[in-house]
Amino acid sequence: MTEAQTQTAQAKNTRTLVGRVVSDKRAKTVTVLVERRAKHELYGKIVARSRKYHAHDEKGEYKMGDVVEISEGRPISKTKSWVVTRLVEKAEIV
Repeated sequence: MTEAQTQTAQAKNTRTLVGRVVSDKRAKTVTVLVERRAKHELYGKIVARSRKYHAHDEKGEYKMGDVVEISEGRPISKTKSWVVTRLVEKAEIV
């Protein structure tokens, strides 16, 4: 296998999520809030569920409010095993 084939094979097996950066205060780390909508088990109503993930940001280029895509990788620290792969939408400057 060539290196390009290996990278695409790894990319297919990893989970990817899209969420909003809610904190960029830590060095090389951003906190990403991922929201999803799910049906309530008993009542059937669609409710919003959310979860925060710590993601690795090597260059510190993603800021609060940006929408980013994160993918699962090897554990980098106790709480961080996700890596920011790309910027989906830049935050608006108010």
